[in-house]
Amino acid sequence: QVQLVESGGGLVQAGGSLRLSCAASGRTVSSYGMGWFRRAPGKEREFVAAITGGGSTYYADSVKGRLTISRDNAKNTVYLQMNNLKPEDTAVYYCAVDRDPWGSGHGPYGYWGQGTQVTVSS
Repeated sequence: QVQLVESGGGLVQAGGSLRLSCAASGRTVSSYGMGWFRRAPGKEREFVAAITGGGSTYYADSVKGRLTISRDNAKNTVYLQMNNLKPEDTAVYYCAVDRDPWGSGHGPYGYWGQGTQVTVSS
């Protein structure tokens, strides 16, 4: 059983920055791909970024150049650095861990966190 806990969300003005964290417990996730997703009000959940166990990264076109995914295997934690935030980035952000090791972080996913709210004011 793996527990994922997101933190770091909050209210920020457009152009500001936040860093989200996703701390895993119950199992070491260093060899597992992990992903970040978001769900904006009234919209479907969408992919934001993913990182493999080896550190390769993938991004949605809408966030390239502004958001950066990284991981600290010693802390069993994945991060999402969010810069130059826009009102359209407002959403609940979720992290997920691949069900199987050595994946790309695109799933299938074994566990999800509860999410953290990010609100960007204009």
